[in-house]
Amino acid sequence: QVQLVESGGGSVQAGESLRLSCVASGSIFSINAMGWYRQAPGKQRELVAGITSGDSTTYTDSVKSRFTISRDNAKTTVYLQMNSLKPDNTAVYYCNAKTIVFITGGNSKYLELWGQGTLVTVSS
Repeated sequence: QVQLVESGGGSVQAGESLRLSCVASGSIFSINAMGWYRQAPGKQRELVAGITSGDSTTYTDSVKSRFTISRDNAKTTVYLQMNSLKPDNTAVYYCNAKTIVFITGGNSKYLELWGQGTLVTVSS
């Protein structure tokens, strides 16, 4: 079974920081891009930050210079360091990974994974 497990959400005051972590596990042959999405109440899910297998990064404009996405050396864990948090950053944050996984018969296939979501609440 392949899965993403997130941690690190919580409730903070505006201006404070949080660090989200997401660990991929299971029969994964390779992980290509990983990213963090968020969904605020009444809004669509949106990409917050992404990182490729070559460590190129992308951010939504509203978080540039405040959020940093990174991966560990094994490329199985992705982090989102969130600084100077604002109330409008309140949302459920989801980890995403675009993977190649092993299946029966020695074959593999593309599989997009999602974490269960972790709630970030920022109060003013």
